[in-house]
Amino acid sequence: MRYVWISLGLLALALGTAGLALPLLPTTPFMLLAAAAFAKSSPRLHDWLLGHRVFGPTIRDWRDYRAISPKAKRMALTAMTAALGLSLLLGLDWKILALQAGVLGVMGSWIWTRPDGPEAGA
Repeated sequence: MRYVWISLGLLALALGTAGLALPLLPTTPFMLLAAAAFAKSSPRLHDWLLGHRVFGPTIRDWRDYRAISPKAKRMALTAMTAALGLSLLLGLDWKILALQAGVLGVMGSWIWTRPDGPEAGA
């Protein structure tokens, strides 16, 4: 079972890394999934990911406080707005736009209502 978790972690890590360049592919959820999979399978990979200078703080904030930093919230909501704007510019069918707007609205509200984390007040 260990190899299944490692494989899932590596896949999530690859998708999260691709999300850095692809605006519609979310990086953070994949990195959180990778951290969870590595926690079950590889302490070395888990420690590496938690210590990563870019991804580590976000993963630790979520793990320890179930928090999303204000900067990450702004970036996520900006990306969601841009994705919907692109869909509008492409002239997608109104049913697709309505579904996309609904999903993005729900997810955006959920993201916005998460705690900011311990360093937000500092």
